[in-house]
Amino acid sequence: MIKFGTSGWRDIIADDFTYANVAVATQAIANLLKEQGVKISVIIGYDTRFMSEDFAKYSTKILAGNGIKVLFCKRNTPTPVIAYDIIHLKLAGGINFTASHNSYKYNGLKYYSDLGCPALPKITQKIEKYCSLIQAKDIKFMSFDEGLKNKFIELHSPQNAYMKKIKELVNFKALKKSKIKVAVDVLHGTAVGYLDTLLDNAGIHNIVINKNRDAMFSGGAPEPSEKKLFELKSLVKKESYKLGLSTDGDADRFGVIDSDGTFITPNQVISVLLYHLNKTRGWTGVVVRSVMTTHLIDKLAAKIGVGVKETLVGFKYIGDVMVNNHDKFIIGGEESGGLTIRGHIPEKDGILACLLVAEAVAINKKSIKELLKDIKKLTGEVLTSRLNFHLQVEQMNAFRETLKTKVPNSIAGMKIQKNVTIDGYKFILDNSSWIGFRLSGTEPVIRLYAESDSQTKLNKLLKAGKVFIYGK
Repeated sequence: MIKFGTSGWRDIIADDFTYANVAVATQAIANLLKEQGVKISVIIGYDTRFMSEDFAKYSTKILAGNGIKVLFCKRNTPTPVIAYDIIHLKLAGGINFTASHNSYKYNGLKYYSDLGCPALPKITQKIEKYCSLIQAKDIKFMSFDEGLKNKFIELHSPQNAYMKKIKELVNFKALKKSKIKVAVDVLHGTAVGYLDTLLDNAGIHNIVINKNRDAMFSGGAPEPSEKKLFELKSLVKKESYKLGLSTDGDADRFGVIDSDGTFITPNQVISVLLYHLNKTRGWTGVVVRSVMTTHLIDKLAAKIGVGVKETLVGFKYIGDVMVNNHDKFIIGGEESGGLTIRGHIPEKDGILACLLVAEAVAINKKSIKELLKDIKKLTGEVLTSRLNFHLQVEQMNAFRETLKTKVPNSIAGMKIQKNVTIDGYKFILDNSSWIGFRLSGTEPVIRLYAESDSQTKLNKLLKAGKVFIYGK
């Protein structure tokens, strides 16, 4: 069964992510696209993982067989580049074959609407329904060579248009003037040739590591987490770089290391960029965050006079708010490492995020930690943590039932003031604290989120949350 999660369909290669299932998913997308009319064009890209280009070509042949023109990317391409090209060329949609930050064992398919936004559930549910009805005889093919000959397939390079757009969104003059030095880790992903080239264009001295294609991602996952960026952290400290910047496998997520080797969490990065955009560009309006993302954003927003919109987990929901509030939108972000800003795509962009962080450091002439101190003077202390618990299926089901029937009046001695259940379970507590529980829909994992104004309270919340999960 092909199921779309928070960001497309993902499965283990050769298990459920197979040519046969890619054919079914692509034919379902073709059926959906053909409902929109004739002379439809889409873009197809792929990342650096095992067989991504092969799956992308296979999908292209099916779309061409359905009479849909495909712009097939000449090289591995970041997801935000695919999203931008859909808007720039006014395409009917796009597909990127990637499993993003997931382990090398996975591959996936991200589908985008004509708005350059990840498909919302009303669309993906329709695709899933079509998938369940498609039989082998329903799948249409055209050879790649025939598609090229008949102009149903066109080899395409979206790089220049995207990079031109980024130069409109980032202050390259300030970057050139600053002469800061930056270290970059692209984690064997698609950002090579994009992030480093843009830094070159800005006159920023940079060194790039892990830029070779490695479909195994050094035996792990291309995720710009604190644990994964140990090599970048060491390089920044050893060579006295001003920043360490990183992106995940398809370059939609970001990772940031400060000049002293400190990992800056996505929650902190989003807050710093909100502060920076308001202070240096005078942007006002609304900031959009997902439900389990830090309330530091809310406290800062209240101090600088901007609104906050809370969404379900999944950047498609942030993108949807952006599309419908483009004039008021300032920045949107998720604690998992994604953000976008006014005037850009309704999808997360790790390349843009990294460049904006460099801009913030260059213009303010302060480190990220120093900018966080400035924010703290406005908001007070806000400490955040997230833990993942791997449970047996029976334990997951038991906890799900507990959340429905046995919610306490207080947690860690703090009274529950409000329950937020738009996605998972989030309890707003006394003293600017909150705790959240979100159950994975694809694996037996519970994510525990907690936030408070002191480390002591935060530790108590994490301990109480663990007890609540295990029921003892």
